[in-house]
Order: sequence, then C-alpha cells, then structure tokens
Amino acid sequence: MPPLAALALALALITGPTLAAPAVQVKRLQLKSLHGRIETLSRDLAKSEQTRSKTLAQLKATEAAMSGINLSLRQLGGQRDAVQAQLAGLAGQSQRLTAQIAAQQAQLGKMLYQQYVNGDAGALQMLLEGADPNQAARDLHYLSLLSHAKAALLRQLRATLVEKQQLAGSARAKRAELAAIESQQEQQRAALLLHQQQRQAMLAKIAGRIKTQRQQIDTLKRNERRLATLIERLARAARKPPRVRPHARRRARAFIENEHVPEASGFSGNFAKLRGRLRLPARGEVINRYGEPRAGGGATWRGLFIRAAAGTKVRAVAAGRVVFAGWLRGFGKLIIVDHGEGYLSVYGNNQSLTRKVGDAVTGGEQLATVGDSGGNPESGLYFELRYQGLTIDPLKWVNLK
Repeated sequence: MPPLAALALALALITGPTLAAPAVQVKRLQLKSLHGRIETLSRDLAKSEQTRSKTLAQLKATEAAMSGINLSLRQLGGQRDAVQAQLAGLAGQSQRLTAQIAAQQAQLGKMLYQQYVNGDAGALQMLLEGADPNQAARDLHYLSLLSHAKAALLRQLRATLVEKQQLAGSARAKRAELAAIESQQEQQRAALLLHQQQRQAMLAKIAGRIKTQRQQIDTLKRNERRLATLIERLARAARKPPRVRPHARRRARAFIENEHVPEASGFSGNFAKLRGRLRLPARGEVINRYGEPRAGGGATWRGLFIRAAAGTKVRAVAAGRVVFAGWLRGFGKLIIVDHGEGYLSVYGNNQSLTRKVGDAVTGGEQLATVGDSGGNPESGLYFELRYQGLTIDPLKWVNLK
C-alpha cells in the first residue's frame, strides 16, 4: 500500500468514527471536483479533435490546389517547349529571310549598276546617234524589263522586311505571355506552400495538445479511482465500531527516544561487522518499528519511522556511495547509500537532499534534512536497511545507548 494511502487510513482509524464521516464527505467533495475537471478536459479534448478535423480538411484542400497548380505548371512547361520550338523555327525563317534580303539587295544593286553604266537614253536619242534600230529596240525592251524587275524586287524586299518584323513581334509577345503566366502560378504555388506549412505546424501543435489533454485525463481518472477506493475504505472504517482505539495502543507502547547520531568520519570498512554498533541517522522518536502492522492492515513496516522536527540533519550511518538521490512516489525525497557487499541504507520523506548520485560519503556525513515529503501527515524520517535487496530490522543493527 502506498505510504500516503496507508497514513490517510491510519489517520481515519485513529480519529475514530466521529471524524471519519466528515473525512468521507471531504473526499467525496474532492471526488466531485475531479469529476468536474475530467468533464472540462473532455470537452476541451473534443474541441481540439474538432479543430484538428477542420485543419485536416483545409490541408486537404490546400494540397489539392497545389496539385492543380503543379499540373498547370507542367502543362506550361510543355507549352514553353512548344513555343521554344516555334521560336527556333521563327529563328530559321528569320535567317532565311535575312539571306533572301541580302540576295535581293545584291540583285537590286546589280540592276542599279547596270542602269548607271548603260544610262537611260530614249529612242530618239539612239536614232540620232545612228544606232542600230533593232539593237536599240532590244535595249529599250531590256531596260523596261529591268525597271519592272527592280520595282517588283523592291516590293518583295519591303514585304520580307515587314514579315520579319511581325515574326519578331510574335516571338516577343509569346515569350512575355508565357513568362507572365508562369510567374503568376509560381506565386500561387508559393502561397499554397506557405499555407500547407502553416497548417502542418498547426496540426503538430494540436496533436501535442491532444496528447497532453489525454494524459491529463488518464492521470485524473487514475486519481479518481484511487480516491474512490480511499473513500470506500474510509466509509467502511466509519461504519465499524472501534473495538480498540489505535491511539490508545500507541500510547500504551512507549516510543523509543533516540538521542545519538553517527559521528563524523565514523564507521567504515566491512558493513557486516558493524551490526549492533550503528547509530540511527537522526535524533527523534521511533514511532513505527520494523515488522509492525501498518494502520489499516494488509502491510507491515519495512523500516523505521523516526518522528523529528523539519530541518533536522539526516546523517549517513556508515561510509558508502550515493546510488540514488531524487523523488520517489510514496517516499518523497529519497536518498540511498550503497555500503558494499550487498548492504544499502535508505532515507526517505526528506525536506531536502545535500548529496547527489555518485558522491562518496563517510559515516556521520549529512545526507539530507528531515521533512514530510511524499505525503506524510507529520515530519519525520523513514529509514530502512537492506541486504541483497531484502529489508532487515534496523534496531538489531543499532546501539541506542
């Protein structure tokens, strides 16, 4: 039985039926308070679950939108590749048009040069100069053809230049359109990615809160069960007529008053040889002895309880090394010293600990100060001796004189 429950039950038996009933009422009020806290935490847990469901739905919608954006970006990538192919084709056409323009310009230059060399004489001038009429007719026909060809070539050249400019403009517009669409969708994707990260962080936070709330509910339910068991025991104790008052029994048995404590740099060496020579670790009254039944029945004392004022020094009974120093349920602030060869000394319900795990201590060295930690109703030291894990009677090892 945990020390707290045993001491609470002992207190109920000592005070008798006149005080047990009010104790039951107090515990029932505490139980009702626990019910209220459990209901409140359960409502908070339900709200957290609902928030998580909503956040999951939002995350699902965000990821669906991101999937659509990614698909659209892939399609744009395909369009961009097609436009790049078109631009490559336009570049080839532009090169061909450039070559064609260069050829047309060269041809036009030759025509202009030929016109410059031959001049532009009329038929009358050629006749007065005594030229062959047939040759003059052929030359005039040639010049007429050359003039028409020059005009047609100029028109083709202008048309080619206009087509090239239109191609260049189309390419620039297509590039700008694709860049704008891609930029817009990248922005949308970045915004959705940010929403996704925020919702994932929120889900993680909610999951942590739900875990904590469930742990709190489980803890409260365990406390509720323990408290209900204690109430039932108190109620049974209140219904039973007191045959022999434990308080009277305690008064009938004389307490052991301990005035001696281990001296500094005291016993060391083989612990087994110290039997009958040890001192109890603190001054005070030994009010519970090894092997005596605990109040409420069902268990016996596995050590001694030395009633002492809070702050009283607790000293090591012999040299050894600290193997545990911390809080343990039912024993409060606890320190354990290993004396070798399977012997341990245990000091519980302390107010504070002055040594830590791994510290070597000598006999009489201070380990802690007396307190009521662990739920004891009064200040005192719980002291055990153990050999190979089993408890032994400390009073058979100490000298009280």
